[in-house]
Amino acid sequence: MTTTLRPTEPLQQNADGTRSRRYQVCVNGRPVGAIHLGTHPVFGDAVARIMELRIEEPDRGRGRGTVAALAAEEVARGWGCRRIEAMVPGDAGPALRFATALGYVVRNRGMEKRLGETPPELPSGSRARPMTEAEFGPWLEQGKEHYARSWIDRGVPEAEARAKSERDHATLLPDGLATPGMLISVVEHLGTPVGTLWLAVRENDAFVFDVEADAAHRGRGHGRTLMLLAEAQTIAEGRRALGLNVFAGNTPAERLYASLGYETTQYAMYKPLL
Repeated sequence: MTTTLRPTEPLQQNADGTRSRRYQVCVNGRPVGAIHLGTHPVFGDAVARIMELRIEEPDRGRGRGTVAALAAEEVARGWGCRRIEAMVPGDAGPALRFATALGYVVRNRGMEKRLGETPPELPSGSRARPMTEAEFGPWLEQGKEHYARSWIDRGVPEAEARAKSERDHATLLPDGLATPGMLISVVEHLGTPVGTLWLAVRENDAFVFDVEADAAHRGRGHGRTLMLLAEAQTIAEGRRALGLNVFAGNTPAERLYASLGYETTQYAMYKPLL
């Protein structure tokens, strides 16, 4: 039997500058599923993304999805793409195994924790305070570099990664420390600064954009203190869900978040198109 992709619409030129197209997945001309392929709104035309891949229940387990995904890669190559990405829900174990078998690698994952009504207390000797203007400039430059390097180390070309870092920080912090909804804090232990937290308070939840224990003070539980501060600030702002992103390979952070009860909501995966 032959599995093919059949376009169901012309190539779309979208308002955000991306291209996309929907296809039927067909076996000997018989529709058995659908796939939606597009270019990336952040990384541009050089990166494709599979936005949907669905095979109807009676035809699952027969390799239809594998052939459809490989055919989508060929379409992406024809568009001039050098990389393809996909998002997999955190509870979709079969989809994660499927993507891994096709050569996709987890780059980062989103995690979330539902919070109670009572904010946690910080450990004895630890306290939090707002970051000062004098501290903000060096912190921002270090954060841009660290963020760019996290993408570079996971397959994103350096120019793209650095442009993304500059763009994201400029978008999220247009007014620096005075940006509405952004809480940037320093944690001190016995009077010594030991780490920083950047928390965004959003409409329905809060999100940790950056949490960093200072290198000289790591391995002493300050990372946990910073996350307890994030939970306390979230609850104080009337939110009951706290999300974050963790890059693959950051084992200490992954272990910390798991020990605090965070659950994976989504995997971001990528594959080079050679």
